[in-house]
Amino acid sequence: MFRNIYGLDLGTYEIKIYDKRRDRIRSAKNVIAIRDEKDIFAVGNAAYAMYEKAPENIQVVFPMHHGVIARFHEMQYLLRALLKREGRYPNGAEYVIAAPTDVTEVEKKAFYDLVHHSAARAKTVRIVDRAIADAVGIGLDVFSAKGIFVVNFGGETTELSVLSGGKTVLSRLLPVGGAALDEAIVGSVRHNKEFLIGRITAEQLRWQCGILKNTNRRKLTVAGRDLAMGVPGDRQISDGLVRAAMKDSLSEIVRAIQSMIERTPPDVRSEILKSGIYLTGGLARSHGLPAYLRQSTGLLVTAHKNPELCAVKGLRTIISDKHYRNLAYEMSDEDYRWLR
Repeated sequence: MFRNIYGLDLGTYEIKIYDKRRDRIRSAKNVIAIRDEKDIFAVGNAAYAMYEKAPENIQVVFPMHHGVIARFHEMQYLLRALLKREGRYPNGAEYVIAAPTDVTEVEKKAFYDLVHHSAARAKTVRIVDRAIADAVGIGLDVFSAKGIFVVNFGGETTELSVLSGGKTVLSRLLPVGGAALDEAIVGSVRHNKEFLIGRITAEQLRWQCGILKNTNRRKLTVAGRDLAMGVPGDRQISDGLVRAAMKDSLSEIVRAIQSMIERTPPDVRSEILKSGIYLTGGLARSHGLPAYLRQSTGLLVTAHKNPELCAVKGLRTIISDKHYRNLAYEMSDEDYRWLR
């Protein structure tokens, strides 16, 4: 009997699933709504629609935090709900999961345990460094390339990775992502305007204003709460205020990139100086981000057309093409072993 294979890219705010049998990529919000601290009320997109709007007895939570699984059982439940179809759960399937490199062994093993020790009864579980999956999804020849620099901009983290010969040479997971930018915008608006906005509103401002200053300065009207009067209202927020709020977090990422370049072995670094940086992850779609990084680092910066799908597309290739199979490794209770 043919066993299906799933590729999983678990992001902080969104989960992407590749279904080999259907040759289809699906995505859903990585969130779950819990009622009265015990009952699952909604999952995925339905739960996210309640974020910042739910009544007091419903808690909207994100099972992932800073790139790792923070709420294990909720993550298992959510994954089961997303994989379940036609009333049946896909027992005995194989799984290939993209995971960050710069995490502890315990945190990485949680990705393995997620489906291995669950009702899924997984036949096999293999792990792929997310940067490797990103590079394959971009279409890079990871085996022959002497130096590849991938920067994955996510919801709560930014992962910097240097690859060479199909392996990860250096990797660093920064606790800086879209959420940090949004929180900075919320704080700046509160401090400068005495006006309180939600994270979703801050996210909308971030997408609309972009990263780089432009000649057409504008003001955007947003809804929130007037802190002086204590009542709901509208306020105009300038794009300059939004970009200024993001400056510190973006500068931290630039410094981390420069530091990693300096730490990279000379032969690998010389190749990266030629090929530049490849941007992946949902935040890489931010208007002006490639140009900002190009100006700040002096390197060529390339952003994929659909950067949020690079990792899951890489998983699809690793699952479907025998040439790439050895990029995934299986994790046992005692050790890791490369599949040959």
